[in-house]
Amino acid sequence: MPNRFLKLQNLLKSNQRLFWFLHTAGWLAYALANILGALELERTVSYNLVILTSTVSGFALSLLLRYWNRFLWAKSPLWQVVGATGMSFLLALPWTWLRNEFLWHTYKIWYEPQSLGDYVSGVTGSSYVLLCWSGLYFGIKYYQILQLQIRRSLESAAAAHEAQLKMLRYQLNPHFLFNTLNSISTLILEKQIEAANRSVTRLSEFLRYTLDNDPMKKVTLAQEIHALDLYLSIEKVRFDERLRLNYEIAKETENALVPSMILQPLIENALKYAIAPRVDGGSIGVITRLEGQTVVIIVEDDGPGIDMDRIKADGERDGVGLANTRQRLSQIYGTDHYFECRNRESGGLQITISIPLETDLAAG
Repeated sequence: MPNRFLKLQNLLKSNQRLFWFLHTAGWLAYALANILGALELERTVSYNLVILTSTVSGFALSLLLRYWNRFLWAKSPLWQVVGATGMSFLLALPWTWLRNEFLWHTYKIWYEPQSLGDYVSGVTGSSYVLLCWSGLYFGIKYYQILQLQIRRSLESAAAAHEAQLKMLRYQLNPHFLFNTLNSISTLILEKQIEAANRSVTRLSEFLRYTLDNDPMKKVTLAQEIHALDLYLSIEKVRFDERLRLNYEIAKETENALVPSMILQPLIENALKYAIAPRVDGGSIGVITRLEGQTVVIIVEDDGPGIDMDRIKADGERDGVGLANTRQRLSQIYGTDHYFECRNRESGGLQITISIPLETDLAAG
């Protein structure tokens, strides 16, 4: 069955093969319909020769109609209708004449035509058959164009979707790299060569991770936490003891798939608003848990929180971190996710993300 499906797909990909398949199948169906009609009317066997002649001549004449329709294809729809109708009638004249000749000489051998009109008797029905052939020809052509436009539209939408995701994914704060390099420079000036070397190594690993992981793909939560560790170990050089971390990662969530680098902007936001402005620093917590078929991720800090009156209608806070995360989740999950920012009762900001559970099968 799969092989037959692949053969059908290959057939549909070639306009030439598709035409000959449909053309042959259509005229075979025409012959079969006439044969069944002859059986119903109890025609003699000799009538089958009339059917064969009508089918073969119709098959050949409709090929001429194909080349005419190709010429009409470059014209306006009005010209296509008028041209196809006129040519169908003109080709129906010889087709009807040939069929009637075989009808009289093989089936109605006693019939003698009384007028010229007898030779083209039934031309209206013949022209209708050829007109239907032209209708199918143009209908299939327009359908192919429509499908091509739909496919291109979907490809364009997918490309735009991918570009937007990548833009959001890579729209990280450039101050991070500046601050990191500045911290490393300070360590070198203070001749803390070992600490500077560790920082350079961690920065290299973090940047390699951000480049190696496609933003269109997802990673396990365990990989995301590892990337977060790399990022925070770099920031730890700058903040030292002012930065306190707390992880509560549920074991059953480690293999859950999440968008690559989805947590980094949230942590960066906490560093900017909850840690950097305060002399004694603060703490950042990352909590994960499984609720049925939903993965819940919480990022919280003990900073000053946010002024809810300043939050816009879409929940965007100053800076790009939270807004980018919200947009990435919307792009990836649509409405099948939850994102909330709220002030904690004990002080600080809590960001909650809920996404559908997807398991990394390779990780088991």
